[in-house]
Amino acid sequence: MPQSVRVASALVWTIVALSGLTALLTVLLSNQMLEEWSVGKPDDLTPPSFVPVALTMFVVLALLGWLLVVFLRHGYGWARWAIVALVIFVANVSFIGLRGDLPTLFVLLAVVALAVDVVTLVMLFHKDTSAFLRRVPS
Repeated sequence: MPQSVRVASALVWTIVALSGLTALLTVLLSNQMLEEWSVGKPDDLTPPSFVPVALTMFVVLALLGWLLVVFLRHGYGWARWAIVALVIFVANVSFIGLRGDLPTLFVLLAVVALAVDVVTLVMLFHKDTSAFLRRVPS
């Protein structure tokens, strides 16, 4: 297995870890997030539930990431495209996070996640990864 596939796999786990850290911070800072969210909004407006969304996203991302990395490491080319879709989804969520009024730590995590997303895509389309995925899986 080429180094580019190993690096891409590790980067997917990095994305999962960043999602886990974001979920943990969401749990720990949920009151602060709700306070910042409610600024300028009517008092009768029901605040969103950030914690269940963050935890669910982390669990789904972790399980899907694990499954797709297994298939990628076994040479299945379709797994690369599924990981690309996953990375684009995470990048989209990170961009949304950058647009909102979030605590600074969340903004920093979003920037780091975007950088990891870009490097992951580069590794997924590296020439060694492409050559590895061209072979027929056994």
